[in-house]
Amino acid sequence: MNAYPNISYIAKLISEPTRAIILESLMGGQALPAGELAYKAKVSHPTVSSHLSKLVEGNLLKVEQFGRHRYYKLANEQVAEIIEKLGTIAPPVQIRSLKQSDQMKQVRLARTCYDHLAGELGVNITEALLKQDLIILKNDLYEVTKKGEEWFEDLGIMIHNVGKSRRVFAKPCLDWSERRYHISGWLGAAIATHFMEQKWIVKSTTNRSVQLTEEGTNMLKDSLGLDYSI
Repeated sequence: MNAYPNISYIAKLISEPTRAIILESLMGGQALPAGELAYKAKVSHPTVSSHLSKLVEGNLLKVEQFGRHRYYKLANEQVAEIIEKLGTIAPPVQIRSLKQSDQMKQVRLARTCYDHLAGELGVNITEALLKQDLIILKNDLYEVTKKGEEWFEDLGIMIHNVGKSRRVFAKPCLDWSERRYHISGWLGAAIATHFMEQKWIVKSTTNRSVQLTEEGTNMLKDSLGLDYSI
């Protein structure tokens, strides 16, 4: 008898092409209805419903009911991390059009990974925070220094708001496009949420890329020395 977890079960769920598209479509952390997921995967509604049922049964997705409407999202941050890490060993996408090339550039530059920032932007922010001793890596987790607490609070992110959250405070998440680490966990989500609330970044309506605004570009240059000006 095999005493190890049945990873082949999860691997089969993820590896099926339509289900892989569904999971990737939900990597932005949002909840989407079956109809929209069917459109993204280019399959019929009955087909997507069957795949969604399997993903929910496998604890990769969870479903939320709003009136008569059902919305699907990733079950948790751990699922997003698995998908992101698989991207680091997956073969590169074959670019077949200028539109696809432009979209790939946008996603690689800045995107959301579940509820935190990824891509070049997410990695560069993380490395700048480390370089300025605002955070440190200790026992494979990020900790905010005293200097960092003051910096985050000046920025508008109240570190003490973490309270009794059961979520990991901050940890490295391997970025599939940069092959380096960005911040996930409570702090990563807090940074992304604050950046959106301040209109420093705006989400794309077509994929999970985000775009820096002029205010965001100025903020990053002034506070972290990151120059994204064109």
